[in-house]
Amino acid sequence: MTTNHTDGDDGDADASTDEESAERDENPAARTPGGGAAPEPAPIEPAAPEEFGLVQAWWGDGKGKTTAAMGMGFRAAGHGYRVHMLQFMKGGADSVEGVRGEYNAVAAMPGFSYENAGHYGWHGLLDGSADDEHEAKASAAFERAEALVAGAADADLTEPLPLDGDSDEGVHMLILDEVLYAADRGLVDPDDVVALAESKPEALELVLTGSHDEPAYLDGVADLITNVRKETHPFDAGHRARRGTEY
Repeated sequence: MTTNHTDGDDGDADASTDEESAERDENPAARTPGGGAAPEPAPIEPAAPEEFGLVQAWWGDGKGKTTAAMGMGFRAAGHGYRVHMLQFMKGGADSVEGVRGEYNAVAAMPGFSYENAGHYGWHGLLDGSADDEHEAKASAAFERAEALVAGAADADLTEPLPLDGDSDEGVHMLILDEVLYAADRGLVDPDDVVALAESKPEALELVLTGSHDEPAYLDGVADLITNVRKETHPFDAGHRARRGTEY
């Protein structure tokens, strides 16, 4: 037996659709992914990103490159994704303390880990540090970056990874902090940076920071290139690095 839908049935459906449309028009927030509900914190459980895989580059003479990269790292870790940060060129100086706020915060965040491969002082400055030591540290750090990318290539990044897992066994986001400074100063070959970016596994989000000079070698390689420009900086007025803002 065939059941015929009456005009009345269709009218009810049309009326319901019209009411839903009217509600959405009156409440635009209802059209958002969260349905307009205020976001609330939730327990962090291992998860896998669905849209990772881009190469990002953050450069410029303004403050905020590392801060932006770590902010994304915390955001990703908050979703349960595995994040690791490898720092070049930040081995310490007489202007900062031995313990930095970001290290304490990263250590307290599930799924976020870091390592520092910098040499004391700053390359090219008369601060008591040896430039050949800076070069050796940067070279070793880049080899470490290659190993981390290789580890990610061997992992299934479409699946959750243990939040306390070894970074050598795969991460969803890899932050190479100050690697562009190392390339800019000739401590790392820019061509090697390009090769690393091009060799990464498809699902790995790779974030590169550093350099006051434009990394033109990343044109056509990086999916996102952000120039963090300085308008005014307290350093120009003689202020030193401040605890809680610069370290």
